[in-house]
Amino acid sequence: MSRMPHIQLGSEINTSLAILPGDPARVERIASHFNDITDFGMSREYRSICGTYKGTRILAISTGMGGPSSAIAVEELGRLGVRWMIRIGSSGSLKENVHTGDLVIATGAIRDDGTSRGYIEPEYPAIADFTLLRILDEKARELGFSYHMGICRSHDTMYSDRNPALYRKWSATPALASDMETATVLTVASLRGLHAASVLNTVSPFQGDVPSSVGKYADHERLSMEGEKNEIILALEALAGIKEL
Repeated sequence: MSRMPHIQLGSEINTSLAILPGDPARVERIASHFNDITDFGMSREYRSICGTYKGTRILAISTGMGGPSSAIAVEELGRLGVRWMIRIGSSGSLKENVHTGDLVIATGAIRDDGTSRGYIEPEYPAIADFTLLRILDEKARELGFSYHMGICRSHDTMYSDRNPALYRKWSATPALASDMETATVLTVASLRGLHAASVLNTVSPFQGDVPSSVGKYADHERLSMEGEKNEIILALEALAGIKEL
């Protein structure tokens, strides 16, 4: 099989399991948990490293920010035989009880993005794979992580003048957190017959300034980095559990 045009990977990945962070730098932090590492380097926003975790071969590949690049990653990984994938990313809290460093295991996503709507009408739901949700829930309990399960809202605009009103609107619903990729990953995976889930690390508190909070996260703010470490471990444990099915 030839290399995929954007992620620049081919059959040499030799795995059906992938963890999808947005940030390329996070791939290297994921790889710190791997043995038998193969570094596939960088192509555009796609940083790729393969390795084994508890004897299971897993690919870590960044997707960049937003729906378009995430959709390309899901599409091209699916064509390489990846069947199980977990997005790990950062999010802003939409609830007072969802604190910085808490994890949100997304059961589904509000499709307030453009990419998923480019695939199919908005009536089609963005729902996480049930098997992955069950494993993530079990592993999060076993590990003692602070986490929530529920829907998130995915959007495309970080600096829109409409954001304050939109945050008020969606925080009045059961939605727990907001991000920019979950709806796309879940929708595209579902349409392509793939298994996908999303675990979000809360980096911006309820009613906090999201860009400022993301900046603090980039500066390695303690609670946010602890949440990142936890979401990495949780996703790896869940994917390693797939081999037992």
